[in-house]
Amino acid sequence: MLRQRVITAVVLLALLLPALFAASPLPFALFTLVLISAAGWEWARLNGATGTVPALATGALLAALCGVSLMHPPAIGGAGGLWLVGTVAWLLGGALVLRSGPAGWPKWPPLLRWALGLALLWMAWAAMAQARNVGINFLLSVMCVVWAADISAYFCGRAFGRRKLAPTISPGKSWEGVYGGVAGVLLLALGWLWMESQFSLDSPSLFLLLRQRLGVGGLLLAALL
Repeated sequence: MLRQRVITAVVLLALLLPALFAASPLPFALFTLVLISAAGWEWARLNGATGTVPALATGALLAALCGVSLMHPPAIGGAGGLWLVGTVAWLLGGALVLRSGPAGWPKWPPLLRWALGLALLWMAWAAMAQARNVGINFLLSVMCVVWAADISAYFCGRAFGRRKLAPTISPGKSWEGVYGGVAGVLLLALGWLWMESQFSLDSPSLFLLLRQRLGVGGLLLAALL
């Protein structure tokens, strides 16, 4: 599994970095649009779509939503309230879904599950596109938080994992992995603050621990599905 993760990371970085550091934000927005369309395909399959047509239709619909937003930048950059609503919905909805456990999620109406996933995936793409518009440093800080939390949690969980985090949802995850993820994010924050003081990068890195905690919830939700 570790080998697959490393290979996947190398391939994605080789594709991502040229788009990320392009002079215009457009290549990055288009690259992530392709990725999020693939996520739409996978979301349809997770919701029990049979055959390729429903999955393709979901991916195409998501790509169309992102494309319309890309052609109308105010739909992304000018919707400050949207991020607040989305964050609150993620916190409350994620807690509700996790509380219901593996037995509760299938009881939700399939159409509602499909629509909620579509909305969340669109917001994920819009957030990445807007982060690139804010600045490369800001976007990299967000990505590095995810990478640091995931890598630290993975290795700490494998090395020290004893107490299960949510055994009915994801038996392999442990509290030691969570603490390792927090430690990794804190070390990243210290390193990032030092770089900002030395090289005057264009944007501070904020809410690192909040992002890490949201990431833990996201991992558990993915495991539940």
